[in-house]
Amino acid sequence: MEHRSVDASDAVRYMKLAIDEGRKAVSVCGDNPPVGCVLVRNNLVIARGHTNAPGEHHAEAMALQQVSADGSETIAFVTLEPCSFHGRTPSCAVALIEAGIQEVYIGILDPDPRNNGRGVALLRAAGIKVHLGILAEEIAVELKDYLGKAP
Repeated sequence: MEHRSVDASDAVRYMKLAIDEGRKAVSVCGDNPPVGCVLVRNNLVIARGHTNAPGEHHAEAMALQQVSADGSETIAFVTLEPCSFHGRTPSCAVALIEAGIQEVYIGILDPDPRNNGRGVALLRAAGIKVHLGILAEEIAVELKDYLGKAP
């Protein structure tokens, strides 16, 4: 089956769901950003995730653990650039690559100097189609507390 991208209105709708998912993280994520992730296959949401307590799953990992099938026909919608580095948890960009995700919509880049474009670069180097900046202004407002104190 050939991978099909979503149209612009569906992309906005799915990113809004990711924003809603990220709001669930605010009370539990500690010093991590409250990120939301939605996985979509055949224009249906198949998984959702949000940042958990420090040292526990990030949004992408939480969503990916809900999916048992190959991710090759799955599109990820993530409010903040997936992390490229292994800190308290493994790299989310690498997890998306290993899952076989073919396309990722990202709201905004992560200003953390350990990331800041590196997650996008990893995804693109793996052949994943990346869309950056969808609902960026709205997401920047949602993440303003994190963005103001990123290292």
